[in-house]
Amino acid sequence: MAARRGATFRRRELGKELRRLREKSRLTIQEAAEGLGFSETKLSRVETGHNALPRVKDMEDLLDRYGVTDIDDRESLLTLHRESLSSDWWTPYRAVMPSGMHMWVGLEMDARAMRAWHCQYVIGLLQTERYARSMFTTAKPVEERTTDFVEYNTKIRMERKQLITRDDDPVELKVVLDESVLRRVIGGPDVMREQYETIAELNQLDHVTVQILPLSLVTYRAEGNFTILDFGGHLGSVVQMDLPNTISVTDKQREVWQYNRRFDALREGALAPAETTGFLKELARELD
Repeated sequence: MAARRGATFRRRELGKELRRLREKSRLTIQEAAEGLGFSETKLSRVETGHNALPRVKDMEDLLDRYGVTDIDDRESLLTLHRESLSSDWWTPYRAVMPSGMHMWVGLEMDARAMRAWHCQYVIGLLQTERYARSMFTTAKPVEERTTDFVEYNTKIRMERKQLITRDDDPVELKVVLDESVLRRVIGGPDVMREQYETIAELNQLDHVTVQILPLSLVTYRAEGNFTILDFGGHLGSVVQMDLPNTISVTDKQREVWQYNRRFDALREGALAPAETTGFLKELARELD
């Protein structure tokens, strides 16, 4: 089946190719941007996939500077540029999304596989609507959020769940949850029971694996939430880390390797996937 490719993915593909062409031409960012009508900071963000290059002329000027004269090569790159300018489904909600979230949501649309560790809250792709809304509502007065923020972010989270619930080519998801995540009551006992049931149901899907790391086990635990996206192609993997009020995304090889190693250790230390349902049922009984 053909791989899905959204605008964010295309921007990242284009950025990597532009960086390769610049380095092949032995130009610094400053030298490449000089006299072309945009700053070196903008070009740097284009190369990392954070920003688009809106004008076709800017793209053509860059290709001229990099000495790309072959007609087929230019057309291929200009096509990639056009595709990078399209809008993703979440674009109307970008104003209410936390810093860095738009980049992450755009990338996860094109992932082939995801591996995640969560030690604070249930990972968004497994959350129920009531759990998500309760999370946002509880934080609303403290973080000075609006009702629109709560509703829009709840809607975004439910839309994102289609990555694993759709019939057509769902993403392979492997998650390790710390027991403390499941014991932290969000929204009340009824909300938590529904959340436990949903996790158990999703764990039955062939492409979803959920493991729990009990508090009683003496084993490795990473300090913060992280998710690894694998694209199954030349683009490589990226890692997302939750930071206060923002989301950090990196594709640096050393950091990706470190988080792969951490996830392997967490998964090895956790209960087997077959034990997840029984563990959740026991937690539900404790709520009675």
